[in-house]
Amino acid sequence: MSANREEIHANLIDEPDDDCSSPEVRYSVLQNPDKRSKQFCQDPFKVATACLTAFCLVLLTILLLTNVHRDKARSSDQDSPFSAAVSHMQKSCANVTALTEELQAVKREKSELEKERMQLKKTIAELEATPAPQTTPVPMKNPCPEDWRHFNDSCYYVSEYGRSWSDSQEYCQREGGHLAIILTAEEQTFIWNLLPRGYWKSYWFGISDEKVEDEWYWVDGTKLVQSFWEEGEPNNHGNEDCGYIVKTNVLSRVATKSWYDAPCVMSLPWICEKLQSS
Repeated sequence: MSANREEIHANLIDEPDDDCSSPEVRYSVLQNPDKRSKQFCQDPFKVATACLTAFCLVLLTILLLTNVHRDKARSSDQDSPFSAAVSHMQKSCANVTALTEELQAVKREKSELEKERMQLKKTIAELEATPAPQTTPVPMKNPCPEDWRHFNDSCYYVSEYGRSWSDSQEYCQREGGHLAIILTAEEQTFIWNLLPRGYWKSYWFGISDEKVEDEWYWVDGTKLVQSFWEEGEPNNHGNEDCGYIVKTNVLSRVATKSWYDAPCVMSLPWICEKLQSS
């Protein structure tokens, strides 16, 4: 009985493993004749463990690389908005700096203008407080002699007593002039305003038709062009060959309708005209 048990035990130990008879095992033994087949067949689990460990290491390495790449991509995606925000903030800071400098410049300019305003105000106050110098107006030199009135380039004299038309002309010539020659409505109005009002104030002036009836000439020989006769004048009533101006108390009468004709021998005041003295 004891002998059988030992034989069975010996067989269990020495009996080759079925896996050792496989072609892969035999190939390994042939490739490594210095190793015993028994040793090789006793370490199959170590080889498998090593392979699995290596495979796990490879997978772990792949996973790590994948995560690193994903983190880099995510970080890159996050960095882009961040960079834009940083750039925008830098530009905003630059704009704020520029605006601050501009504000400071405006404040300086305002301060300068305020100083100028105060200086001008002070100057104005000083000028207002300073009394104006007393200036005596320079009297304008009258280009006409005493008792003569000036208009344009001529001087006019209105007499206070009467003479005939021809005697009046002689007086004016002695004074260096002639009986008034009236060429414009402005001149007529000026002379008429010199005359005083009255019941029938009449004054000789330098016009007559003594040479040819109804052909009126001025004392300088020029023919009458523009006239200021009263309506119905001249009428040559009783050899009326000389002209005179009338001014009355009737306010409705106008200067441009104030000429009449009368006999030249009548005694009337007269109006002289001469050029102004230089």
